[in-house]
Amino acid sequence: MKLALEQIRPDADSSFHILLTPHLENVFLWHYHPEYELVFIDGASGTRHVGDHISRYEGSDLVFIGPNIPHLNFDYGVKTDYRKVVVQLDESFLGQQFLGAPEFAAIGRLFQAARAGLSFSGETKQRVGAQLEQLPNLPPFERVMALLTIFQQLATSPEVTSLHGKPVVGNYNLAEQQRLRQTYQFVEDQYQRPIALTEIAAVANLTEAAFCRYIKRMTGLTFTQLLNQFRINQAQKLLLSNHTVTEAAESSGFESLSYFNKIFRRVTGENPLQFKKRHLR
Repeated sequence: MKLALEQIRPDADSSFHILLTPHLENVFLWHYHPEYELVFIDGASGTRHVGDHISRYEGSDLVFIGPNIPHLNFDYGVKTDYRKVVVQLDESFLGQQFLGAPEFAAIGRLFQAARAGLSFSGETKQRVGAQLEQLPNLPPFERVMALLTIFQQLATSPEVTSLHGKPVVGNYNLAEQQRLRQTYQFVEDQYQRPIALTEIAAVANLTEAAFCRYIKRMTGLTFTQLLNQFRINQAQKLLLSNHTVTEAAESSGFESLSYFNKIFRRVTGENPLQFKKRHLR
């Protein structure tokens, strides 16, 4: 597991960076960067974790994320043979006045909305996803024109949902990155048992009060919320692997079935049985 400020550089002969199926399915990469990121993944079902938003996508996903929103790699835990395209770019990738030009007014509004994270569905997802997969095959000029066409389609699409993710305020320094990385590693290793606040604060080498302030500032969540969201992620995987609700609750660290049901509904908007029936159907 890693949490880091990702350093991104444009590709040669290009003003943006393209990644093709980087195969991070076994890496819990909770990260952020000052660039915008457009992600399309196909042939997979997994977790959409953007800022403090957490949900599940099925079959494919198309997401546009603004600067400095912490997010999980969309292929984490995926076991199928999937394809993934990631486009990373600065908002001034065509110059400082790019988004201020009247011809790009709709795209400017899209970029502003993406600061909370956007998810696209339906025909938009399929059409734009196919276009993104063709980007690396185009010459540089056609590539940037195709990307502008993609942004215009996204800007005018009604098939969009805001993820209400929260951007990082300020930059993480190296010590804070390391502390948060240690916190997440401990959660991943120990989530199946009770974790006391004194214990996790000691891992971060902070007092309990200082740790509570720190984790809230870094993630926008309390430690209890962060831990519960991680546990619900694990429970979702178990439910979709044909485990019972009780088995999923116990294996993901919940000591009370009623509390598990309450938290599951709070995080996902439905109870565990509804979730399992809907996705397995």
